[in-house]
Amino acid sequence: MSAKKTEDRKLKDFCELTFESLDVGAVARRIVPESCGATVTLDGYVRRFTGTRETLYLEYEGYEPMAVREMKKLIEQAHEQFEIAWVGIAHRLGKLAVGETSVVISVAAPHRRAAFEACEWLIKELKRTVPIWKKEVYADGEVWVEGENARAKS
Repeated sequence: MSAKKTEDRKLKDFCELTFESLDVGAVARRIVPESCGATVTLDGYVRRFTGTRETLYLEYEGYEPMAVREMKKLIEQAHEQFEIAWVGIAHRLGKLAVGETSVVISVAAPHRRAAFEACEWLIKELKRTVPIWKKEVYADGEVWVEGENARAKS
């Protein structure tokens, strides 16, 4: 990749953590280039039930400097593995109610297949590698979730 293309990509690629509400459309529109035919956006939000347990709310915590550094690495890896143009990742921290967006990942690509594949890969890797932890709070207890694994606490 030429230095110019790398520089242009870095002007559009972004990742961020926030305690503020996420606007899914606003995140997605930050990476829409004229050279692409598709932007795939994942809107990850708080669901009411996890299995049979009713969720009251979630709390997200993260080691912010390392989380941002790891998200940047994921963006670089996605560019190496998929034919994509730009990536945007925004993740909430703090207390979230049912229905609130916790993570937005948008991927722009010349063709939709690469955008879908990269978006799916990014959420899986984000959950696996980025130091952001989720506590699911229920009426009868709580569970800390790390990646796809949970540790129960009552």
